[in-house]
Amino acid sequence: MRKAGLGTLIAALWIGATLAASAENIPLPVPAPKKQPAQSAEQPPRPPISIAPNANAAAPQPGQATALDDNQRALVQKISTYLSSMQTLVGDFVQVGPDGRRTEGQFYIQKPGKVRFAYNPPSPIDVVADGQAVVVRDRNLDTQDIYPLSQTPLRFLLSDHIDLLRDTNLVSVSADDTFVTVVIEEHQVVAGTSRLMLMFGAKDFQLRQWTVTDPQGFDTTVAVYNLDTTKKPDPDLFVITYPDRHQ
Repeated sequence: MRKAGLGTLIAALWIGATLAASAENIPLPVPAPKKQPAQSAEQPPRPPISIAPNANAAAPQPGQATALDDNQRALVQKISTYLSSMQTLVGDFVQVGPDGRRTEGQFYIQKPGKVRFAYNPPSPIDVVADGQAVVVRDRNLDTQDIYPLSQTPLRFLLSDHIDLLRDTNLVSVSADDTFVTVVIEEHQVVAGTSRLMLMFGAKDFQLRQWTVTDPQGFDTTVAVYNLDTTKKPDPDLFVITYPDRHQ
């Protein structure tokens, strides 16, 4: 499996794929990458996370939200309440990479800190977080790369409680009849600046889209559908086997 370079492992969690869009009358955005990354058809898709290449890089500075009016703050508070109240989430996803390539799979979330993205064949990729670390596995090569969960935006979705105004660098909030959109910016000394765009239903405030733009300008989108917040995932889905030096 290709090692993750500077800002190469990026992701977006996005509800509104063809199936969900047709059911909810939500338009399906088509990614328009700023640049086309060099990626052959034989290479696996980028996994749906964004990982800083240096665990010692400076952490993002939270609580630096752009000046918001009362309505915007109320919207953000509703989103924070929704994210904090969601304890489990299971569903299917469709990923569209920076090169427009489409892959599918299933995902499982168990808070705090646990998630699994399992790609359908022929992709060999699994992404697993156990509350402390994230691994990107290649089933064909029987390899895995390990990263701290704290260096990925997954921590926002997987924490027991999140206050977007206090805990993140929130740079914008907007709303229309379909979506409420918030944009979070992260600065890493080594990796550079990345942006996380979260989109929520304007009526139910449920998560609809997550888009990450890495410091190189690459966007990845992942549509999720068939969502279930009542199903409890099998704990074995989140098990990571660490090298001897770790455990």
